[in-house]
Amino acid sequence: MLLPSANVMNSIFGESLFDDFFEDFARPMRTASRYNTATGIMRTDVKESDTGYELDIDLPGYKKENVKAELKNGYLTIQAKTSQNNDQKDENGKYIRRERYYGTCSRSFYVGEEIRQEDIKARFEDGILRVSVPKKEEKPVIEEIKYIPIEG
Repeated sequence: MLLPSANVMNSIFGESLFDDFFEDFARPMRTASRYNTATGIMRTDVKESDTGYELDIDLPGYKKENVKAELKNGYLTIQAKTSQNNDQKDENGKYIRRERYYGTCSRSFYVGEEIRQEDIKARFEDGILRVSVPKKEEKPVIEEIKYIPIEG
């Protein structure tokens, strides 16, 4: 039986064959963030200007075609899907390590019911989704006086 060399073993398993195994129990949150689960997804910076808001949403590893933005009932919802397959085989085609990750994540922001879909601009570049949402001018409420007729 041919075993992989030490360099191949290190590149596949880390410094030791059991590093990942024991790290999962010792530091579960660190392990969770390594696999792109909820701990580090969709970090968002929101900047306000005189004319609107700029959202920078971090989506590293996601592709543009897997990111969607929807406006419904005054809520802007960003959804992203991903799938990763990290199969590694030896020379004989046998699996040495096989890991998969499939998931979706989403965030919602209330932008107001007066905002329309065509008002919002979005661009995906270098793993960052940049969304521009304009401010709508608040219309002053004109109080209408309604008199009640008094009979008599």
